[in-house]
Amino acid sequence: MTRPAPAMTRILASARFESTTLLRNGEQLLVSLLLPAMALVVLALSSYPELGEPRIAVVTPGVLALAVVSTAFTGQAIATAFDRRYGVLRLFGVSPLGRGGLLAGKALAVMTVLVLQTVLLGVVAAGLGWRPGAVALVLLVVTVLIGAACFVSIALLLAGVLRAEAVLALANLLWILFLGLGLLLPVDTLPAAAESVARWLPPGLLGESARTAALEGTAPLTGWVALLGWAAVAGGLARRTFRWSD
Repeated sequence: MTRPAPAMTRILASARFESTTLLRNGEQLLVSLLLPAMALVVLALSSYPELGEPRIAVVTPGVLALAVVSTAFTGQAIATAFDRRYGVLRLFGVSPLGRGGLLAGKALAVMTVLVLQTVLLGVVAAGLGWRPGAVALVLLVVTVLIGAACFVSIALLLAGVLRAEAVLALANLLWILFLGLGLLLPVDTLPAAAESVARWLPPGLLGESARTAALEGTAPLTGWVALLGWAAVAGGLARRTFRWSD
């Protein structure tokens, strides 16, 4: 009787499959890499809005935060919703991979794509004059990982309860709205009323934490705790409400 491969082998195979699927998806590649790269170049070379100098140092953390949301939230929400619709999740759930292995594979795939995004966008930013310190880079990486955990949790919450078409529309709409809620640019560029709210929403928390880490070289502990709080709430709700098949 043939025995299934070890659990870690199954998870790594699933992660490799998920990563390849993400990277081969032209629409997802556009949202997760090309649009952030375009935003980086345009914002770095423009003069509006006023962001201080060096401008690239302010712009780059926000663009990296945008890349996190593109992959961990928009991409995962849409992919998971359509996997659920077509019965893929149900089939994997009863396979030797199991539901836990499937989710672990998806998480590793997100991290893999985020590493590639961060490296490529970092190279572009370096070409435009970005020169962060070593400590700032480490803190920025930690912020990216915490932000990814938060937005994957929100993605699974949406993908597990709504129809695939609704997730497709809502995930893309939220991606656009997040841009104006402190994700890409500092929250102090928003109107005063919006600033006070955006500062505590996930996109504002991620954007501000990334900028604090990169610009000041200090750990944004309040932002990290708040992002982990959002992740815990969204993850808890996802566990309660997630449907593995339509």
